[in-house]
Amino acid sequence: MKPAHRPSQRDAALDAALDLLRDGGSLSLESAARAAGMSKPGLMYHFSTKEALVAALVDHLIDDYERTFVALLPAGETDPSARQRIAAYLEWSVTHVHDAADLVTLCDPRLRVVMGARWAERFRPWLEVPADLPEAERARLHAVRLMADGCWFADATCILPVPDADRAALLATARGFLEGGDA
Repeated sequence: MKPAHRPSQRDAALDAALDLLRDGGSLSLESAARAAGMSKPGLMYHFSTKEALVAALVDHLIDDYERTFVALLPAGETDPSARQRIAAYLEWSVTHVHDAADLVTLCDPRLRVVMGARWAERFRPWLEVPADLPEAERARLHAVRLMADGCWFADATCILPVPDADRAALLATARGFLEGGDA
């Protein structure tokens, strides 16, 4: 029998830091170490600065998101089109639970620009709309991506999230628009 997977100390520290953010805590090296049950020097062995910690948190979150995006692609798809990638993102944005930890790039205003760039770098392969597509198709892909962004952000901030009763209709409307129909 194969033993159960145990997360590394580094991954456990990242999970603890995300839980701290989900619970409304402020993120610092000290608070992250406390949340992880380790000393600050122990945490700094893995993340020498707050910027390194936040960068690792962004990557940790996006690694998880990407596993979900891949699972939402059509079966066996290895080179998804922009439409398929954005459809997977849409599905994830509307149907999955999002919380304050999703906003880790905003946890420190001094790191917002650097972490925003890192977030964009990691999401670009999923959300970039190719410039060589027809203008109407590009506009449709951008519009659906922005609908998905809005749903995700509303959930993560708890600012007027889409009611559960309306999510299926929102998803159907956005899918129809994505496929070329009118919104």
